[in-house]
Amino acid sequence: MRDTQKRALAQGASVVAIAVAAPLALPVNIATEILIFSIFALATNLLVGRAGLYSFGQAAFFGAGGYAAGFLFVHTDAPLLAGLALAVATGAALAAAIGAMSIRRTGIYFMMLTFAFNQMIYYLAYSWRSVTGGEDGLGGIGRPALWLPGLGSLDLGDHHAFYVLTAVCFLLVFLLLYRLTHSPLGLVLEAARQNARRTASLGYSVYRAQLLAFVVAGGLSGLAGALFAMLYRIMPIDAVSWANSGNAVFMVVIGGISSMLGPIFGAAIFIWLQGFFSLIWARWPLLFGVFVILVVLFLKGGVVELFERLCARLGGKAARAGEAGK
Repeated sequence: MRDTQKRALAQGASVVAIAVAAPLALPVNIATEILIFSIFALATNLLVGRAGLYSFGQAAFFGAGGYAAGFLFVHTDAPLLAGLALAVATGAALAAAIGAMSIRRTGIYFMMLTFAFNQMIYYLAYSWRSVTGGEDGLGGIGRPALWLPGLGSLDLGDHHAFYVLTAVCFLLVFLLLYRLTHSPLGLVLEAARQNARRTASLGYSVYRAQLLAFVVAGGLSGLAGALFAMLYRIMPIDAVSWANSGNAVFMVVIGGISSMLGPIFGAAIFIWLQGFFSLIWARWPLLFGVFVILVVLFLKGGVVELFERLCARLGGKAARAGEAGK
C-alpha cells in the first residue's frame, strides 16, 4: 500500500475515532461544540492552508448561516434539512458576492477587505433587530425532528441525538474537503498558493479556482453556524464579529495547516483551553495568548506536527523492538 493511501486511511480512522470518543471523554455539549467549530476550522483551512488566502471574514458566513436557519426555524415549521440547506446556500451566496470583489486583491489587501466586509455584516446584523434580534441575538431557535426513512423521526431535543447529527455533518464535511483538496481544483489552489503567476501562465484560471474555494468555505461555514445556533438555541451577535473570524484562523494555526487533522486538533484545543484557563484565572486570555505564542515559536507546523513526531517516535521504537525480538 502506498504512503498516500496509508496516510489517507490513518486520517480517516483518526477522524472517526475523534467523533466516537469525544462524547465519552467530554460533556456532550462541549463535544458537540468542538465538532461544530472543527467544521468551521476545516472550511477556513481550505482557504488558509490550501489556497493561501488568509480570510478574516469567515464569521460573516458563519453568522449568516446561523441567522438564516434560525429565522426559518423560529417562524416556520420547516424541516431540519431545509434549514441546513438554507444555511449552506446563504453562506455560499454571501461568500460569492464578497469573494468576487475580495479575491481580486492579494496579501494584506485581501485580509483587510474580508475584515471590512465582516464588519459590514456585523453592523447589519446588529441593526436589523426584526430579523436578527440585534444585540440580544436571535433566540428561541428550535431543533426540528429529523425524519429517517424506515426509522421514523429522531428527536434532536436530546443532546446525544443532536451530537449524532453534528458528527455525521462533521464526517461528511471532512470527506468532501478531503476529496476536494486532492482533486484537480485542489492541485490548482496549491499551485496558485506557491506561484499564482506561473499557474495562470499554464492556462489555469486562478481567480475562478480561488472564488470556488471561497464559496465552498462560505457554505460550510454557514452550516457550522446553523448547527451552533441549534446547539444553544440562540444566534448571538458575537458569533458574527471579526473576533470569531480570528478564532477560526487561530484554530488553523494552532492545529497546523499541513494536515486536515490540524484544524480539528486546533478547534478542540482552542475550546477546551478556553474553559480550562477560565477556571484558573479571570484574566484567562493572557494565558491563552502565551500558549499561542509558544505554539507559533516552537511548533511552526502546529500541534499536529508534535502529534506526528510522537507517532513517528513510537513507530520507530516498535520497529526496533520487533527487530530485537527476532
